[in-house]
Amino acid sequence: MTTQQPIPVWVKALDPLSQFGLVHALRQRPEIAMINETDLAALQSQSTDRTAPPAVALIAVDSLDAAAVQVLRSATQRGCRRTVLIGSVIDDDALMTAVELGVSGVLRRTEATADRIVHLVQSAAAGDGSLPPDLLGRLLGQVSRMQRHVLAPRGLSHTGLSDRETQVLRLVADGKDTQEIARELSYSERTVKNVLHDVTSRLQLKNRSHAVAYALREGLI
Repeated sequence: MTTQQPIPVWVKALDPLSQFGLVHALRQRPEIAMINETDLAALQSQSTDRTAPPAVALIAVDSLDAAAVQVLRSATQRGCRRTVLIGSVIDDDALMTAVELGVSGVLRRTEATADRIVHLVQSAAAGDGSLPPDLLGRLLGQVSRMQRHVLAPRGLSHTGLSDRETQVLRLVADGKDTQEIARELSYSERTVKNVLHDVTSRLQLKNRSHAVAYALREGLI
């Protein structure tokens, strides 16, 4: 029976009391290996070990202001591939900002028990995201409103593909050639070629096959 390696965790709070409390609570947990800036630098310089758990940054803030955003970005720059955020105030704008910055898990400070923090860190290290149910609902609402009021009027979706691009890629995935796609969508062949060129250029893909593979893998079509 193999013993699971402890997850390296770098803790950064914007006030000393929170920093002390988090470090003290997590230092008692065998699932966690506390690391500092020097350890992070060493992890970055070591050869990549795919069996080792990724370093997780645990960031505690009152609100997601400019200083907090800088700390989140700094965590990524220091080599933490996963980030967990504990916040006192998490409004809709803060939630969207956290997601855009690649935060894997979010926890309210009032709910931040040691067990919940460890669970969130473990989920982040495993590549899973975790949000309180009401925050997840608010995030989905934000995405829906963005789709309805910002993207849809411009012919775009949250995937970054227009409806026309999505239609063309789906037909390419079905094995249809340019002439067949043009006929089915009532486009000119030149338009179909331009659509595929725009998608491959924008997403930095090699060809139409690569574009279809990317879209399928990302769940875009």
